[in-house]
Amino acid sequence: MLGCYIMSDFAERFEGLRIWQQARVVANEVYGALSECRDYGFRDQMQRAAVSSMNNIAEGFERRTSKDFGHFLDIAKGSLGEVRSMLYLAEDRKYLSAESASAMRDKAFGLSAGIAAFRRTL
Repeated sequence: MLGCYIMSDFAERFEGLRIWQQARVVANEVYGALSECRDYGFRDQMQRAAVSSMNNIAEGFERRTSKDFGHFLDIAKGSLGEVRSMLYLAEDRKYLSAESASAMRDKAFGLSAGIAAFRRTL
């Protein structure tokens, strides 16, 4: 268990984790950016990937062991990779402008790096 339950050194609740807060922002930005997208399969997949990142951080935190939390952080990071990949396709298909897609990719990449850094502290 996270070094005899040291989880409280990070946050009392998952809502207090900066990475979860940032994942929430990314998920909401994906929803907002694709609100007019009529490619419903694409929109659904990208929204699910963004939400997956946020929810895996929360679920891993609630497991209360460093091993489980680390595993769920890896999944969250993978979901962010999926979001970034789909942002290229969104740009290619003209669902998003190049500027918007690039800004969202940068934010997702920054969050991915933040998750990796946090993972190393476990």
